[in-house]
Formats: sequence, C-alpha cells, structure tokens
Amino acid sequence: MASVLWFQGGACSGNTMSFLNAEEPNVVDLIVDFGLDLLWHPSLGMELGSQAQTLFNDCATGKRPLDIFVFEGTVIEGPDGTGRFDMFADRPMKDWVTELAAQAQIVVAIGDCASWGGIPAMEPNPSGSTGLQFHKRERGGFLGPDFRSQMGLPVINIPGCPAHPDWITQVIVALATGRAGDIALDELHRPETFFKTFTQTGCTRVQFFEYKQTTTSFGEGTRTGCLFYEFGCRGPMTHSPCNRILWNRQSSKTRAGQPCMGCTEPEYPFFDLAPGTVFKTQKVSGMIPKEVPEGSDHLTYMAHAAAARIAAPQWSKEDMFVV
Repeated sequence: MASVLWFQGGACSGNTMSFLNAEEPNVVDLIVDFGLDLLWHPSLGMELGSQAQTLFNDCATGKRPLDIFVFEGTVIEGPDGTGRFDMFADRPMKDWVTELAAQAQIVVAIGDCASWGGIPAMEPNPSGSTGLQFHKRERGGFLGPDFRSQMGLPVINIPGCPAHPDWITQVIVALATGRAGDIALDELHRPETFFKTFTQTGCTRVQFFEYKQTTTSFGEGTRTGCLFYEFGCRGPMTHSPCNRILWNRQSSKTRAGQPCMGCTEPEYPFFDLAPGTVFKTQKVSGMIPKEVPEGSDHLTYMAHAAAARIAAPQWSKEDMFVV
C-alpha cells in the first residue's frame, strides 16, 4: 500500500477539484482497488489541529514512511525569503515542503503553479512564488535543479490549469503500483505518455489548419475553421492530450470553438505575446503568425502556408456548422 500526502501551497484548489472529478480511475477506486493510503489531503483529510500536525511531523522526520508527496500550488517564499506569506500548521509552508520532499520516495507537482509557478510567478511576483523544480522554463525552482527524491527521481510535473483529472489519477496509480521506472519524462519532467504529442493531435479542426483556413468567430455555431490564425490558438505549440483524452469525456476547448491557451507550457499565460488580449494571434507584417508550430521556422512556414492556401479545396472555404 502506497502512502500519499497531498499539500496545497499558493493555489486556487483547481487541481483538487479536478482530482475529485476523476473517473478512470476515480478517487474511490484509487483507495479501494489500488491500495492507496491517502494520509491527508486538504479536502479529504480527517485529521485536524494537533492530530494533523503530528501526522505531518511524523512524515517530515521519517518516523512515518512517505511514498508519494503531492504538492499543488506555488511555493511562496515571500516576504524576503521567509515564506511567512503562506503559513500552515504553525510554520511557513515552504519549510514543510523542504522536509517532506527530502523524505518522500517520489515527489509530484500537480498543476502549473506547482510545476513552474503558473500565474502567481508572473512578474512582478510580489508573493515570491515559484514551482517545485522549475521557475517558468528555468530549471531550479524551490528545490533546486539537482533535487532527487529518495527513489532518485526529479519532481514529476503534471501541468495544466488545471491538470486533467485522469492525468493525475493515472500517474498516481502508476507510481503507487511500483511502475515509477516505466514513466519516461520529457525535458520539463512531464510524463511523455501525456505530454509528447500536441494539443492539435486529434483536434477536429486540424484539416482547416492544414489548408490555412481560419474561422471568424468563437463558439460552436460558426464555421469550423482553424482558430490558430486569428484567435491565438496555441494547439500547434502546446504539449497535451486534450483532444485525445477529452474533458468530461465529451469535448475540449478547440472542439467547443475556443482557442487552446497553452496551459501545459511554462510560459502560460502568454500575456507578453498578446498584449491586451489572449485571444489574438500576433503577426509579422500583418500576415504571418509571430509564433509558428514547433519544429518549423518562419521561412519554411510561409512557403508551406502559401502552397496550402493554393491547394485548399472549396469545402474548406465554405461556412460549415457544428451540429
């Protein structure tokens, strides 16, 4: 039975809410079928006050074995490195993180904030927020670039704002059943199972992307053109399975007619790339997107785009409505 302790730092509880909505497996399955010993969770833990503090201290000192330490939200270091902006159980939360991470066999960061600081870590960052092992795309974060858990693993990042419920539970199941060594991580410590492909993979609008045909408005009741060229969709540059593992088993942002905002990438939110609005594609010379799909360059992209528009069939240029 794998013991799991879940703490929450500077966060909105979005990833906890996502976790509680998981279906494959759900939280009950995790505990009953997969033998998860959920020591404590901010929404599910039964211990309060001194009882909870005793439990935390036992884990932090190694008196009680800790297999998986899950952290949601940013590590808050302000003011002036004291961490006293975020007090928990009579101590700065950052001090708990230091001790618990050192004792845990595996450390997991859930959501953008824990992975690399998320929205709170944007400049001017008055709270001194950072991620566990990354600050945006820079290695380091709170625990430092060389941190390794008792099992010899770096922090495993499951980003998203919030992370999809099934990304969370399926990774925890793999870890809890002794398959940590089977989880391949990318350069940002994300499990490749979920984050090797792009959000564009499986998008129902991908044929319009290939022929460089854009939509002109949001929502389902509009032509089903691509959202990349006018509305700032980051699907071609974002690593996530949102169009393979659908939200609520039904849809995704792009399927619902809304652009992908790139929330599994360290730079999210991309306010610096789209001043004044997120839903606007920034362009060079008014025509070519400032950012092109990963693996391409502007010259190659311009040539490909010109050829694609010439080859575009008539159906891709006509208004078609989603039923």
